[in-house]
Amino acid sequence: MKIRKVEKNKKRYLDLLLLADEQENMVDRYLERGTMYVLEEDGVKAECVITDEGDGVLELKNIAVKPEFQGKGYGKALIDFLIGTYTGRYAVLQVGTGDSPCTIPFYESCGFRRHHLVKDFFTGHYDHPIYECGVQLVDMVYLQRRL
Repeated sequence: MKIRKVEKNKKRYLDLLLLADEQENMVDRYLERGTMYVLEEDGVKAECVITDEGDGVLELKNIAVKPEFQGKGYGKALIDFLIGTYTGRYAVLQVGTGDSPCTIPFYESCGFRRHHLVKDFFTGHYDHPIYECGVQLVDMVYLQRRL
C-alpha cells in the first residue's frame, strides 16, 4: 500500500471525490486550495483532501474509498496517515459530515468526537436532497480529534 500526494490534475479523481461529496461545484470550493492524497494498492483504491482552516485546524474535506474496496481498512489507513503526517504541525483534525449511521461510527472509531453542528447545511447548500443509508442529510455534524 502506498499513499502519495497529488499535485496536478486533481479532477482526474472526480469519480472518487463525488462518492463523498456528490455535487461537483461543492468539490470545487476546496479542491484546488486543498492537499490531496491517493491510496494505491494495485491501482487507486481511495482518496482524501485536507485544508488548512487556520488556528491549528486541519480539515478533512473529502475522503472516499471505491465501493468495491470499502470495509477493507483503506479509509482508516488514510486517516492514520494524516494523523502521522500532521501531528505536531496542527492541533486538531476535524471533519464535517452528514448525521448518518454510515459515517459517524467510522469517524468515532478513528478517535473523532462530535464537536458542533451546522444546521440545515445540506438542505441550504446542495441543489438536491442528499441521502445516505436511507437518511436525508440536513445538518452538518463536525467531529474533531486532537493531533
